[in-house]
Amino acid sequence: MAKTVDYYVFLASPWAYLGSQRFADIAKRHGASIRIIPMAAAEVFPVSGGLPLAKRAPQRQAYRIVELKRWREFLGVPLNLQPSFFPMNEALAARLVIAAREAGQDAVGLAHTMMRAVWAEDRNIADPEILEQIITETGLDPAKLFGAAESDAVQAEYTRGTQQAIDANVFGAPSYVIDGEIFWGQDRLDFVDRALAKS
Repeated sequence: MAKTVDYYVFLASPWAYLGSQRFADIAKRHGASIRIIPMAAAEVFPVSGGLPLAKRAPQRQAYRIVELKRWREFLGVPLNLQPSFFPMNEALAARLVIAAREAGQDAVGLAHTMMRAVWAEDRNIADPEILEQIITETGLDPAKLFGAAESDAVQAEYTRGTQQAIDANVFGAPSYVIDGEIFWGQDRLDFVDRALAKS
């Protein structure tokens, strides 16, 4: 029986971006479904010991750049190490992804396009006009998604998804949860592949 992967993301995460297309390809190969769950870092970090980038020790910040360079070169994925609009408020973008998910549309593809916009195209996904452009580029209807994103129901889903992440012991992004087992980080995708192969 095909499995469902709960895919927890921060849309502004470079690590989620580096893994997003590979993860989608792995899931497709195994016939697995993906339930994308955007979560709010400001809620997840305080209860899990995480820190926003600016509050991390200089050594950790420096090593993050080293690792991003390594993965960018290894994967051959375009990635700007210091995008102009990072960090940003990703709440609206997250609600738009949730709106697409709830409408049965390609929310995973939309999320990937948003991540690529930040990390490869130097675009600001906190800007509603940029988000409208991105949605149009993916072939979805901006008016419908923006309308849904402002609804109480979608806001409640964003809050619920964040709490679901906390309850599942998710502490960072990307996290892939299969049958209750957490795989944290795009560098764990080989293990995700193996877990899905067992189904």
